[in-house]
Amino acid sequence: MDDEVFKALADPGRRRLLDSLNARNGQSLRELCAELDMTRQSVSKHLAVLEDARLITTLRRGREKLHHLNAEPINALADRWISRYDRERAQALADLKTALEAPGMNRDDTGDAFVYTTYIATTPEKLWRALTDPAFTRRYWGVEFGTDWKPGSQMTWAERGHATADPEQVVLESEPNRRLSYTWHTFTPEWAQAVGIGTQAMERLNAEQRSKVTFELTPMDGLVRLTVVHDGFEPGSAVRGMIQEGWPALLTALKSLLETGDVPPALAPGAGAPD
Repeated sequence: MDDEVFKALADPGRRRLLDSLNARNGQSLRELCAELDMTRQSVSKHLAVLEDARLITTLRRGREKLHHLNAEPINALADRWISRYDRERAQALADLKTALEAPGMNRDDTGDAFVYTTYIATTPEKLWRALTDPAFTRRYWGVEFGTDWKPGSQMTWAERGHATADPEQVVLESEPNRRLSYTWHTFTPEWAQAVGIGTQAMERLNAEQRSKVTFELTPMDGLVRLTVVHDGFEPGSAVRGMIQEGWPALLTALKSLLETGDVPPALAPGAGAPD
C-alpha cells in the first residue's frame, strides 16, 4: 500500500486534485474538471489512482458522486517513515499530512463534514460488535452506549463516571453489519467538568445544532472498509474543531483492537478520542 500512496502523490496532476479537495472538499467530477481546467477523462483517471491508494473517499448524494480527502494513508505513512528520516527530508510528507488534517479538510457543500475511511482486517460482524457492544467500546473509546440500537431509540452515553441522556440523543439508522447512524451526545456540566471544559466553552457547544455520526461498513476480500461521516455542523463549529483530531486516533485504536487484540497506550481512552 505504501508504494501505491507514493505513486499517487508523485504525479503533479493528482497533487492538484488533492489541493483542490483540501480547499473545498466533497466535490463532484464536474466541479473538479471545471476548477482544474482538466479533461473529464484525465480527472477520472487521476481520481481512480487516488481512490485505489485510499487517498480519497467517495460518497453518493443523490445522483452525484462526491469526492472527499481521506487522511488515513498519510497518517500511516507519517507514523511509519518520518521517524526513520531526518525532518528536513521528510518535510514534504509532513506538510501534506498537516494540510490533510487542517481545519479546511473534510468539508462539503452542505457544511463542514468530517469524512474518514480506514480498512480493518476483520469481519463486518466483529466490527459491528466493536461499534455497539460496551465491552468493546469502553476499551478503545472509554464510552458505553445504553440502547437497543433500533432507529428512533434513545441512547445513554456513559463515560468518565457520568451518564448522559437526552430525548434528542437517539439512534437514526441501524442496519446490523452494514450501517449505523446516531446523533452526537449532549454537553452537560458533569461532562464538561470531567473533560476540563469551562462554562463559557460549554455554553458555546450547547448553542450549536446537534451533529450526527454515520458508520458505513463494506466487506472487501478479508477486510472491512469503514467510512465515518460526522456532519450536521454549523459554519465555524466548535464541536467540529473538537472532533477533528479525535476521530483519527479513535479509529486507529479501534483498528488496533480488532487486529491485535490490544490498544496502544498512547491511544487508550482519554488520550485523543473525540468528545
